[in-house]
Amino acid sequence: MSRRNATGGTAATNAAVFGEVLRHFREAAGLTQEELARKIPCDRSQVARVERGTRVPHETSAEKCDELLGTGGVLKKLWGRIDWYPEVAHPDWFKRRAEMDAVAVALREYQERVMPGLLQTEDYAHALFSRVATGDEVTERVRARLSRQQRFLVPDGPLYVVVLDESCLRNVVGGPEVMYGQCAHLLAVGESPNIRVQIASSGRAGLVRPNASMSLITLPDGHDWVYSESLDRGHFNDDPAVHARHSQTYDVLRADALSARESAALIEEAMEGYGHRGQARVQFRDVDQEQLQRRQRRQLRRGGPRFPRRRPRS
Repeated sequence: MSRRNATGGTAATNAAVFGEVLRHFREAAGLTQEELARKIPCDRSQVARVERGTRVPHETSAEKCDELLGTGGVLKKLWGRIDWYPEVAHPDWFKRRAEMDAVAVALREYQERVMPGLLQTEDYAHALFSRVATGDEVTERVRARLSRQQRFLVPDGPLYVVVLDESCLRNVVGGPEVMYGQCAHLLAVGESPNIRVQIASSGRAGLVRPNASMSLITLPDGHDWVYSESLDRGHFNDDPAVHARHSQTYDVLRADALSARESAALIEEAMEGYGHRGQARVQFRDVDQEQLQRRQRRQLRRGGPRFPRRRPRS
């Protein structure tokens, strides 16, 4: 629910105001958006979107900007007071799961093929939803997905342990640049005291994986739920026997999967691969451009005036 002021309008502490405050301090420090982005570090477009109020910054980014711009902690304080997702709409079949995420005290997940929603970057989520939707619908679905993440990504957030099948790293969503950023995000959140990311390596024989992606959710009253999804439906089960069976499968898998440190090394390896692929694409574009220019020069030469060749005298 969004915060309201006495006149019925939206509260002043919103994303647009945060962006204006950031821009004020950046300009006072004599930095361009590109210069600030290099110092954070991040892409210049991310700074531009935060200043426009169209991108939600991470708390760590607000802290870094406070440090770089000498704000005395203003940005982090403002970040903590903002209702970043005042009005989001989840699909009807997913509302119950979103409500659980808002209060869960512990969450254990197994995910295959695509990154779990709670760990997706904005660019990854946008690329994923763009496969099935367009325009404003994509924007709204991305906002709804990101709205679930905030309470898990703070240092004192609920326990969140996720085992990713290696296919999540190898299945390319949005291209090498998006995957590079997604891998970097996994490494960053894996440093949080309440989050652990482990990889079920495809190279490890004998791993017993669940039949599908699933979540084990613990609510404040101690009630445990098993959640899974089909194409357009969420499935909930609180049968203690069912939960115990899936919990045992999950715990055995987690014990046999790569450790958090080993997993981070594999994620770094994948990230470097995507970085090289992105660089290769740039190089290929440069080669294509050079070949095009050569063809154009040849065409210009062919299109110029022609002079008869001098034949040698016999």
